[in-house]
Amino acid sequence: MAHTKAQRAVKGNRDSISKRLGVKLFGGQKANPGNVIIRQRGSKVNAGHGVLLSKDFTLIAQKEGVVTFYQRLGKKYVKIV
Repeated sequence: MAHTKAQRAVKGNRDSISKRLGVKLFGGQKANPGNVIIRQRGSKVNAGHGVLLSKDFTLIAQKEGVVTFYQRLGKKYVKIV
């Protein structure tokens, strides 16, 4: 009886590979065109001026400058100044 129970518990006990999501360039850091600013699932942070939103919701710098985070009407945005 114990053998069957142990096998059953182990069967679904595998962990998935982490996707390395999150902020890659923080506020005040210098960004070059093509640099990834944030990797995210869904648009938790929206694209502002000088930032491109890719199809997997990754925010990418379009021009050279400094990363700035701000809020407008309760939504979070990131822009390049």
